[in-house]
Amino acid sequence: MGIYWSVGTVLLLLAITAPLALLFGYGGASAARSQIAPLRWFGKTYMAVVRGVPDIAFFLFFVIALDQAIEYLRHKVLCPDWDMPVRQGSDFVVCQQAKMPLGNAAQWIHETYGFGLAVVTFSIVFGAFAANVMFGAMRAVPRGQLETAEAYGMSRRQVTRRILVPQMWVYALPGLSNLWMVLIKATPLLFLLGVEDIVYWARELGGTKTPNFTDYPHSDWRMWYFLALLIFYLLLTKASEAVLDRVMARLTRGQATAGGEAQRKAAV
Repeated sequence: MGIYWSVGTVLLLLAITAPLALLFGYGGASAARSQIAPLRWFGKTYMAVVRGVPDIAFFLFFVIALDQAIEYLRHKVLCPDWDMPVRQGSDFVVCQQAKMPLGNAAQWIHETYGFGLAVVTFSIVFGAFAANVMFGAMRAVPRGQLETAEAYGMSRRQVTRRILVPQMWVYALPGLSNLWMVLIKATPLLFLLGVEDIVYWARELGGTKTPNFTDYPHSDWRMWYFLALLIFYLLLTKASEAVLDRVMARLTRGQATAGGEAQRKAAV
């Protein structure tokens, strides 16, 4: 049953991470376009730093850093009388009350906490890529449309909400579609973060019980489990492509783009 539940874990990660990454992306892109210099610097730095670091390095670093930051803040609040340093050589030591989760917590709490850290990490990483895509899409919207809206008396916020954002998706969707595919392929990184995902269970259930997998006969079924994972991911990406194609067709309908023009000619 573990491998069946892990499929749900992967799908749940995608369902939660995708909208969160879009929120991070929109926030980062909006910050990068801001007229306030510190906010603009923050948005551009967020995109540059996160995109410039290998995903696996950022995942392993950020999960540890976030976990220790949470425990450190809890330590300061719950154990104000602690007189020992938190950093003791290479050890990170906090009082027992500050541990996240507590040592006597149920197993599902440990798993939920690890999953939550993974969701935040995935959202921040892919949010930076989404921010770069949206930033470029916002710049691709014809300036004349924005100036026309301003000439009609719309405020900057109204122009953004009514003109810029609806037009932006036409240009952003191809890049976001690729990013969604990359996110699907990145879900096996859950295994490196300590979450029991389908890669973990495929290795555990298919692992050899003999000292050496070259011995004959042997009971190494990992190839078949990983083949099942390959088929699972192919079906998931194929279904995603079908949905994204329909969304793209809907967004380009009536738009002054190559896709919209092709639809107009087909209708004629």
